[in-house]
Amino acid sequence: MGFPKRLSLGLLLLFSWMTLAQPTSLSALAQYPHLCQTTRDADGRHYPGFFCPRLTDAPEEAYCCHLQAAGGYCCTRDEFQALHQVNLSSLPPPPILRGPGPLLALGLYGLLLAVLVTADLVHFCRSRRPGSGWGRRGPSFRSSAARPLQASSVEQLRKDGNELFKCGDYEGALTAYTQALDLGVTPQDQAILHRNRSACYLKLEDYDKAEIEASKAIEKDGGDVKALYRRSQALEKLGRLDQAVLDLQRCVSLEPKNKVFQEALRSIGGQIQEKVRYMSSTDAKVEQMFQILLDPQEKGTEKKQKASQNLVVLAREDAGAEKIFRNNGVQLLQRLLDTGEADLMLAALRTLVGICSEHQSRTVATLSVLGTRRVVFILGVENQAVSLAACHLLQVMFDALKEGVKKGFRGKEGAIIVDPARELKVLISNLLELLTEVGVSGQGRDNALALLIKTVPRKSLKDPNNSLTLWVIDQGLRKILEVGGSVQEPPGALSVTANSRMSASILLNKLFDDLKCDAERENFHRLCENYIKSWFEDQGLAGKLRAIQTVSCLLQGPCDAGNRALELSGVMETVIALCASEREEEQLVAVEALIHAAGKAKRASFITANGVSLLKDLYKRSEKDSIRIRALVGLCKLGSAGGTDFSMKQFAEGSTLKLAKQCRKWLCNDQIDAGTRRWAVEGLAYLTFDADVKEEFVEDEAALKALFQLSRSEERSVLFAVASGLVNCTNSYDYEEPDPKMVELAKYAKQHVPEQHPKDKPNFVRARVKKLLAAGVVSALTCMVKTESPALTNSCRELLSRVFLALVEEAEDRGTVVAQGGGKALLPLALEGTDVGQTKAAQALAKLTITSNPEMTFPGERIYEVVRPLVSLLHLNCSGLQNFEALMALTNLAGISERLRQKIVKEKAVPMIEGYMFEEHEMIRRAATECMCNLAMSKEVQDLFEAEGNDRLKLLVLYSGEDDDLLRRAAAGGLAMLTSVRPSLCCRIPQVTTHWLEILQALLLSSNQELQHRGAVVVLNMVEASREIASTLMESEVLEILSVLAKGKEGPVTRAAVACLGKAVEYGLIKPNQDGQ
Repeated sequence: MGFPKRLSLGLLLLFSWMTLAQPTSLSALAQYPHLCQTTRDADGRHYPGFFCPRLTDAPEEAYCCHLQAAGGYCCTRDEFQALHQVNLSSLPPPPILRGPGPLLALGLYGLLLAVLVTADLVHFCRSRRPGSGWGRRGPSFRSSAARPLQASSVEQLRKDGNELFKCGDYEGALTAYTQALDLGVTPQDQAILHRNRSACYLKLEDYDKAEIEASKAIEKDGGDVKALYRRSQALEKLGRLDQAVLDLQRCVSLEPKNKVFQEALRSIGGQIQEKVRYMSSTDAKVEQMFQILLDPQEKGTEKKQKASQNLVVLAREDAGAEKIFRNNGVQLLQRLLDTGEADLMLAALRTLVGICSEHQSRTVATLSVLGTRRVVFILGVENQAVSLAACHLLQVMFDALKEGVKKGFRGKEGAIIVDPARELKVLISNLLELLTEVGVSGQGRDNALALLIKTVPRKSLKDPNNSLTLWVIDQGLRKILEVGGSVQEPPGALSVTANSRMSASILLNKLFDDLKCDAERENFHRLCENYIKSWFEDQGLAGKLRAIQTVSCLLQGPCDAGNRALELSGVMETVIALCASEREEEQLVAVEALIHAAGKAKRASFITANGVSLLKDLYKRSEKDSIRIRALVGLCKLGSAGGTDFSMKQFAEGSTLKLAKQCRKWLCNDQIDAGTRRWAVEGLAYLTFDADVKEEFVEDEAALKALFQLSRSEERSVLFAVASGLVNCTNSYDYEEPDPKMVELAKYAKQHVPEQHPKDKPNFVRARVKKLLAAGVVSALTCMVKTESPALTNSCRELLSRVFLALVEEAEDRGTVVAQGGGKALLPLALEGTDVGQTKAAQALAKLTITSNPEMTFPGERIYEVVRPLVSLLHLNCSGLQNFEALMALTNLAGISERLRQKIVKEKAVPMIEGYMFEEHEMIRRAATECMCNLAMSKEVQDLFEAEGNDRLKLLVLYSGEDDDLLRRAAAGGLAMLTSVRPSLCCRIPQVTTHWLEILQALLLSSNQELQHRGAVVVLNMVEASREIASTLMESEVLEILSVLAKGKEGPVTRAAVACLGKAVEYGLIKPNQDGQ
């Protein structure tokens, strides 16, 4: 029997039964008022029956108003009585269909259904038989036979996805639906799967993808109301209410009585009306604000100030920024900028920040209206606040052009961006032009350099594209070198600040580090050398000064380029000659170059042999403090060439102490400008390699106070020197104790063996740390971390991290560090900087988290930022101590809240923690087990233990029987937690090891109350989970142990033991005593 014949017969029988079982007359319809019959119209179209009310009907529409042409619809009682001219209250209750006719039809239907199933089975077996006539129908039959199998796979994957979705595993459901789509399904199935994927993305709060998936479903099936509804939800979350309401209107038109759609449409309509009201009221406000700001007759300063503040606040909201932009706001803001009044310019710039923030098209339009050069050159104004505001605006513009639109703006607005890279280059080209423009303020030049430092180099060396760096080197390297080599004295020279040359050095260093190959570096060297030669040759003394200043700039930045520049013919000789000049300006340039060159290995020996006497002579005979202090720093630098090696002394005994004393004297002199005092800090940074100098320095409270004040000043170039000095005082540099055998071998071979100063022993270091804490070092470090300056380089961040780690080494000092804001300052250090610096800061965070209350140390949302740095310490490249401290800190965090546990799981820490549970070191193994015990309160971790085919539960059971009481306590605690929330695990404990009874008995017999309590809870959970397990336990010595524990002193162990025995009595496994106990 073929499939079509079987289907026709089945439908015929079904129709016959329905006609037998259902009433057909009008009077019968009155007797069955809730039932709409099956009907056919004049054209033979079939209308199936149904029961009122349907899901789409109102509850009161519980009666069938049957029309032969339309198939019937659900109506109210009054409509039914009016249509059929009957009074339902006067009729008897409808009879139940229990007559012989329906029963006979039902029996016949069941018999024929069995026949159909049997015939279908025979057909299936014949089609699967090899060599049968059914299989010789050719390739076309085999192709059609493959389709049901594929459909079955798709259907199974879809069902799996639905189950995962119901369980809350949206990622798993997404994977299942994706796999089903890859099988090449029909368009109808594709629509369903895309619709389901949209639901997953809605739950995951990825609304962009939710909209895309719903749109794909609608492309396959335009009448899919679920897909339309889900797209409307996604569009609403994305803020595109006008598009969302169109989808909801289609949903309501397809299902007009669906209350969910109606309610959603009313809600979104209210939102749109509110937005329209807000926007319409905003129009008048914006116009009024601009009128007040641009009115020259307006004398009320307070009124103007309020209007400007309101404009800035309005622009912070995207809707307000869009309104300002569309109401000719950029042109009006341009008029504010043209006034030249600082307050109005600040208001205009801050409003433009809101307009351009994270919006690519508005940024390009703003640059088009205002002019790129005009915006960039606002940086160069003398007013510092206006220059900073312009710097912020340009940073926002750079971010918008580089990152693109983040808020989901689509359509025509995104289409106007042809090539963001071109706009970027135009901006950068104007910034480079600003660097060498005469009349630009020094602050503006510094801001331009800061923007280039943030924007040009790659964020990560993994990014293969460094074309922007190469373009800047080709187009603007000479201009950067011109700032770095600027000399203030000649007329017409560039206006620079004390930080300008340092910023130029940092930019040059970042550009050099961003180069990928030798050819690119060689081009950099060539351009630098050509620039220096162009000033050194045929430019007279002024040109030589510019050339030497440029070499100093390179030595502070890309030192490889600086070393090559020193080797140019005549450069070093000119430096030595200018040191003997009578003019202070020439001496300053030469001495600074000599100081920077002394720190480079290639030149230190030459300067030690030839420059010490010269520097000493300058120090003694010069009458200018600016020259003497620089000469002193040069001597300090040469005197510290041996580093911390006590056996390598460059100067005679006591000379370094005299130098340090003079540096401290200059540092404490408030009459000297900050730029000159900076050199005193530089000298101390080198001299503090000597432990005697460290001891005297930390004893000098005035010098420490002056150092910390200078670190908070506007002299940003002092940051690295301050950090270096503190690293030396706290001995927080990396130091490894030499192997005694290697020392003996070196002595035998007559090789130099480094020696540690006696005052660098741990007890001296701890004493110095105490004195620094008492002097307020944490507050100074916190201010340094908050600095937004190019001088706060990654290397400087690393030094600050090292100091913080030294300060929290002792547990009793950590409260002081937390009280002075150290915990807050460590977070950015742990998330940004060199790998070593981030690791040191993360370790300091771990120490604070272990010994203090994390909720007080890191209040509010800040506590969740601590998790990632701590998880980074679990990587294998970290030391065992760092692993241990991270595990201890995570244990504390995991015990606070479920949200923190979820954060730890999300950072993928669980597999690493499991790995450390197998560690040979007992302390690390114990810490990992304790952490897992606390994480066991999380559902995701419980699922891991309950999953089939893993040994996690076995490991906890075995650890509960170890000799280490602390490890046993952690493992037993985890078991108690897991068995209480997942009873299925109780049944698996006897399966994981044959020693489970011995382990439980050992826990119950332990002298440690905590172990006893954990063991009793595990036994109680197992007894309550299964009568079979309870029987096994009662047949062992556990019964006797529980009986003894139940008679003990009242406590948690006694209560658990009594509960176990009570459950056994309930099962009938044991009998109570005569006294009822």
